[in-house]
Amino acid sequence: MKEVESLILAIVKPLVSHPERISIKQSESDRFYEFHLSVDDEDIGRIIGRHGRVAQAIRNVVYSFRFHGDKRVRLVIEDGKAKNS
Repeated sequence: MKEVESLILAIVKPLVSHPERISIKQSESDRFYEFHLSVDDEDIGRIIGRHGRVAQAIRNVVYSFRFHGDKRVRLVIEDGKAKNS
């Protein structure tokens, strides 16, 4: 699991202005290993990108990571709106 977290950090850190505010929380379900990424509110646009292209590119790289067994990786990008409501 640390490998996926390190991969996410390596991709996201150069994109944000506040790398110290990157947070990755991990959870597990029957089908997925989920990684919940949150960044500073100022940086969310940099992570999502125009029309979601940056977010999709990040997900494509992360989703290519395979584990033994049937479970897959899922990346959830948390935005400030979800935290406050």
